Amino acid sequence: MLPTVTKGRSSSSLSSSSSRPNSTLLPYLRRIVKWQQMDVEYTFWQMLHLCTSPKVVYQHTKYHKQTKNQWARDDPAFVVICSFLLAVATLAYCAAYDHSSGHALFVVFSVLLFHFLLTGIFLATFCWFLTNSYLREEAPNSYVVEQRVEWMYAFDVHCNSFFPMFVLLYVIHYFLSPLLVAHGFIPELLSNLLFMVGASYYHYLNFLGYDVLPFLERTTFFLYPIGVVIVLSPILILSGFNPSRYFMSIYFSRQI
Repeated sequence: MLPTVTKGRSSSSLSSSSSRPNSTLLPYLRRIVKWQQMDVEYTFWQMLHLCTSPKVVYQHTKYHKQTKNQWARDDPAFVVICSFLLAVATLAYCAAYDHSSGHALFVVFSVLLFHFLLTGIFLATFCWFLTNSYLREEAPNSYVVEQRVEWMYAFDVHCNSFFPMFVLLYVIHYFLSPLLVAHGFIPELLSNLLFMVGASYYHYLNFLGYDVLPFLERTTFFLYPIGVVIVLSPILILSGFNPSRYFMSIYFSRQI
């Protein structure tokens, strides 16, 4: 006898599906203040391999789905450690280019809030809406369980993509900043190349994060911004634009 779907069943399935984000998010937020429950060693392993062999990280994402029945992390360690490293890097910039402790605190707060969290929430929401609305494969029949991209997984993808860009545009950039903020063609060229590599790698990891999901199609869409970055970079170089001077002058205008 073929299975049938009743209205009561579908509504209960829908309600359980809609309540799932809350049931996942609340334990995630509780664990932020419980350092002992975070897998720090695995987080640093992920961070290393995101810079060297990111496909290995997303292969482990498949294992996580098989064991935990969700694509998103249930451990906030990556967000906590990434925020801490970003704060330390920002303090290093403040120590080198700022002389006011009050302004330094403002810069650290602004970078954490706008560069990482709010930008991440916006990009994750955009990618979550885009993938669920336009990039999901059509179900072959009505008996196949519908799969959707979890919002928390979209935020995980952003965090994964952000970390190597952080290494390039915050850490390596810091040590090269005396050269990059100087006037002249060479600083402009090096600064644009560094930003081009950082932005391109971010979008490449974004593509890997969604390409690993078996129910999505046309994920090469996430590679298109790389082409835009590559086309814009020579234009910015020839126009004399220095992204290092521009972004650092936002916070340290008197010292740049």
